[in-house]
Amino acid sequence: MSAAAPGGVAGRLPFLDRCLAAWILAAMALGLGLGRAVPGLGDALAKVTVTGVSLPIALGLLVMMYPVLAKVRYDRLRTVTRDRRLLLPSLLLNWVAGPALMFALAWLFLSDLPAYRTGLIIVGLARCIAMVVIWNDLACGHREAAAVLVALNSVFQVIAFSLLGWFYLSVLPGRLGLQQTALDVPVWTIARSVLIFLGIPLVAGYLTRRIGEKTKGRTWYETRLVPRIGPFALYGLLFTVIILFALQGHAITSQPLDVARIALPLLVYFALMWAGSMALGRAVGLDHPRATTLAFTAAGNNFELAIAVAIATFGATSGQALAGVVGPLIEVPALIGLVHVAVYARRYFTSPSAPQEDPAHA
Repeated sequence: MSAAAPGGVAGRLPFLDRCLAAWILAAMALGLGLGRAVPGLGDALAKVTVTGVSLPIALGLLVMMYPVLAKVRYDRLRTVTRDRRLLLPSLLLNWVAGPALMFALAWLFLSDLPAYRTGLIIVGLARCIAMVVIWNDLACGHREAAAVLVALNSVFQVIAFSLLGWFYLSVLPGRLGLQQTALDVPVWTIARSVLIFLGIPLVAGYLTRRIGEKTKGRTWYETRLVPRIGPFALYGLLFTVIILFALQGHAITSQPLDVARIALPLLVYFALMWAGSMALGRAVGLDHPRATTLAFTAAGNNFELAIAVAIATFGATSGQALAGVVGPLIEVPALIGLVHVAVYARRYFTSPSAPQEDPAHA
């Protein structure tokens, strides 16, 4: 692929895709405006829950994830699970480097604000299992690799979240002579997040492909059905962004300096995790789609779980909950910007003699 190809592809994208960054910023502004202008809107939305899960957010995320997971070629997953150059770096980045980096940044930037610091550390512990699939897809990442890494993260999240919370909030600060914090999170809280935000759309996407290909054939499925359901991923994303920021619009707009303090370490975190992961992927010999998937699954965070844990443990109006809400406020525009960087970076991975673009994106 030539260096000019990414731009040519972008020029042929639908209007919604080409202007996605602007649409997301507009959705953020709309959500913040609604949360600020409509008294009690955030409280009303927060009360629409099922077993403690926000129904509007769950609906948006499920609509967002289903089309992307319906595009996955599940018959290719076996080749991904055998790729140690992808799986081992992913585990290292997600469960060692990511939490450690967020812990260091939280103490470096928020040492005088313990509530925000704790909330930020919780965000770092919640590895991404949801929104990353759409960033990966927009950046021409490897869909099958993303499905495997997200599933792997979900398993480790159930097993390791509480243990890492205990280590980074109590054990390590105690060893370093820093302030300690207790975090008691039921395993069901974590498992529920995984089952709802990953399990439901994953099963739905898998069944859609199996039934669609069996009844109509793969050509029909790829050329007729996928283009019809594909736009709903972006609709779901925009709806989720509006609801997220409407929920906390008043808190965010009434505390701009606090939001700025929380935002700075988050920006550093996303930049370092994404760039470091992309560089590591290239160094170990991954092609561009797999390196892109490695970078986005390492840089993203499960803000749904982080917010739920912060609210359940410290309260809805706590500084820890505000830090969790600021997470997507920064993550959404940061990662959509990195989508463009990832597309541009394809020229540094491909070569005329050995093109390595994911066939699913051809």
